[in-house]
Amino acid sequence: MYNMSGDDMIHIIGAGLAGSEAAYYLANQGFQVKLYEMRPDKMTPAHQTGNFAELVCSNSLRSNDPHNAVGMLKKEMMMFDSLVMQAALHSEVPAGSSLAVDRHLFSTYIESKIHQHPMIEVVREEVKTIHLNELTVIAAGPLASDALSKDIQEKFHIDHLHFFDAIAPIIEASSIDMNVCYLKSRYDKGEAAYINCPMDEETYHAFYNAIIQSKKVEIKDFENNVFEGCMPFEVMAERGKETLLFGPMKPVGLEKDGKRFHAVVQLRQDDAAKTMYNIVGFQTHLTWDEQKKVIQMIPGLEKANILRYGVMHRNTYIESPKIINQSFQSKAHPNIFFAGQISGVEGYVESAASGLNAAIQISQLLKNNKLNPLPKVTMMGAMAAYVSTPNPSFVPMNANLGLLPELGFKHKKKMRKEMYYERSMEALKQYIGEI
Repeated sequence: MYNMSGDDMIHIIGAGLAGSEAAYYLANQGFQVKLYEMRPDKMTPAHQTGNFAELVCSNSLRSNDPHNAVGMLKKEMMMFDSLVMQAALHSEVPAGSSLAVDRHLFSTYIESKIHQHPMIEVVREEVKTIHLNELTVIAAGPLASDALSKDIQEKFHIDHLHFFDAIAPIIEASSIDMNVCYLKSRYDKGEAAYINCPMDEETYHAFYNAIIQSKKVEIKDFENNVFEGCMPFEVMAERGKETLLFGPMKPVGLEKDGKRFHAVVQLRQDDAAKTMYNIVGFQTHLTWDEQKKVIQMIPGLEKANILRYGVMHRNTYIESPKIINQSFQSKAHPNIFFAGQISGVEGYVESAASGLNAAIQISQLLKNNKLNPLPKVTMMGAMAAYVSTPNPSFVPMNANLGLLPELGFKHKKKMRKEMYYERSMEALKQYIGEI
């Protein structure tokens, strides 16, 4: 059997999505866990509270379709009794065919489950040094403290440990003019859950020009370290006048009474009480004065009360293929595991899934004295393979069907996604039966 060193305790750094998920799984497997969280004593540039698993950027966990990559990932997580999926279903708010949550209810549910678990000890302090002789999961998230980041860099000989992304503004619902805006989900999928702000061509051009001319917050080295999956909308706008029309302002599928608009800005419900809405895809690093100006140029938002402005923040991640194996375990220091965005996955669900996967691997190591990587035909296994496979231009990656192995037999193209899903479920059932 694997010989636990240190104080016979599994240490988890960070009570975000990955850390909370890992702690809950391991505790349910009968292991003593010590979960460290530095907030609220020491805050980050992006967090608003000291709550566990606080959703910093969007409140959306994306598609619910199991034939979609992230939908498949959610189904896989549920098979391991995922704490994050429990919380999401508990705090769900309308979002068409997507899964969105009330942020406060979501984090409160997770924190309550963690605090109530007899096998988990919560320590509210900053971890500045990693002890290589202690079984540890580094799930410090995209906003690891400077001291911890420095220690990781020194112990793992890493030159670069960050990129940048941004947060979208949140608007008070009562300040939205519903005489101008209308409720609808794209292509009428699911219930009409999004507030849509329509623009004609003239309004769009004025809005676009205002964005281009707006002042931005100065961030050193920003342009060289931006993550494509969380691109600030003003950076997207700089790529061309039509770029936003194929991104967050795409009008297709959002017609009203048969009329198609030149552009549409969507707002998504952010809390269960429907008092707050975030602007979909409008993560930004404009100055607050400029944000207010351009947001109030959007039809229906002329009197918008901005409850939270968008901000730019640093994301921390390792160059995973050089550092970890397919079980999220450090190649150089076997007691150390990475999980969450710091491990090179991107997205809320992906981060939680990596924490769950790392916890499964630790459990297997302690029970059977060996790692047991998840099958690559599952989305969880495919993501683990991506972050551990040599790649000269490695960047964080969302779940996507392109990570999965080909089916290997002739099939109808329209059936491919369904077959991927069915293959994943069968492989996972067999895997769970074996462990």
